[in-house]
Amino acid sequence: MNFLFAWRYFKAKKSTNAINIIAWVSVLAIVIGTASLVLVLSVFNGFEDLVKSLYSSFYTDLKISPQRGKTITLTQDQLKQLSTLPPIRSYSLIVEDKALLQNGDALSIVNLKGVDTNYTQVVGIKQKVVTGKFVIGTADHPSVVLGVGIENALGVAADRDILPLSVYLFKKTDQLSMADPQSALSTENISTSGAFLIQSDFDNSYGFTNIDFMKRMLGLGADEYSAVEIAIRNEKEADLAKAAIQKIFGTGYKIETRYEQNKSLFGVMRTEKWVIYGVLTMILIVAAFNIVGALTMLVLEKQKDIDVLKALGANNNYIQRIFLNEGFLLGIIGGISGILLAIFISWLQVTYKLVPLQGGSFLIDYYPVKLVPTDFLLVFTTILVVAFIASWFPSRKAALRQIELKS
Repeated sequence: MNFLFAWRYFKAKKSTNAINIIAWVSVLAIVIGTASLVLVLSVFNGFEDLVKSLYSSFYTDLKISPQRGKTITLTQDQLKQLSTLPPIRSYSLIVEDKALLQNGDALSIVNLKGVDTNYTQVVGIKQKVVTGKFVIGTADHPSVVLGVGIENALGVAADRDILPLSVYLFKKTDQLSMADPQSALSTENISTSGAFLIQSDFDNSYGFTNIDFMKRMLGLGADEYSAVEIAIRNEKEADLAKAAIQKIFGTGYKIETRYEQNKSLFGVMRTEKWVIYGVLTMILIVAAFNIVGALTMLVLEKQKDIDVLKALGANNNYIQRIFLNEGFLLGIIGGISGILLAIFISWLQVTYKLVPLQGGSFLIDYYPVKLVPTDFLLVFTTILVVAFIASWFPSRKAALRQIELKS
């Protein structure tokens, strides 16, 4: 019943037009605030999805690496148990180290990553090759797939393999001969087979080659590796798979999910998202002061109605709920309208790319947008909380009004 009173007060014509104007201004402020919140959160979701898609081409669902040092020892029994785990789709053995690549006078330090033939089943690196092919060669005839940044730095056309590159790697050794320090350095020629383009952090730093070639150059044992990178069947089972792998390998190994491998990146992205949410919520709270003004004037307008209702037996709580519901009504109308407006603008952005990204150096040329239902729920709940706070004081003032009926 009190909501019915609130609805009638909202749509009824007031004696003073200013009350109607302030009420609709408050609704418009909530519409704009709601739409802004949803759109900003959706843009952050779009960028987060874009970054995840880029990083999923390089970082795997799970990674086993050493707790200390640069190598781990893996037995055949451990690898066999790993392959039989139900959540595991595929895994790849990795040997990685810093290397110096030389093409004539051009030099470049790279993270040279030796991978096996399963690697393309674990990550989507093959789909990111822009010139040539993802071919890593053999132990005796290795090939390297370079990031486009390294390709440019060395001045080579990676898909043509006109002249081989020289690669230098330090062997794994406990003793360094001061009389012949070069004995600790392995050097060999390596051909190029292609170049990949993912993101500058990878394009300027990494190259991929054959794992057996890397083991031979570094002088590693048959069971020594830098890491094991794992793809799972269902990304939601990452924590379950991690626990199962931990039982097999024990505590001497570091097992990380994709999020844990990039904790700082995803942590910063989520922090930025919530900071922006907090700032826009503060702006929304300021805009909600219009509700305070609209309800205060409505209370003054409906003084006689309040007196009559109290004379008929309505208590203070009943009167307060009427004006609280009036505030909720303004919030609900503004919130739903703002969400619908945000959905429409998001559709326009995805369809027509209305707002471009400046600079032209990014992988896409427009702001990505992804609508998430939980964002709608969060924003709508925020609107209701703000509307409740803004409505509390005017409604309380109405409830505490003394009856003034004339005989």
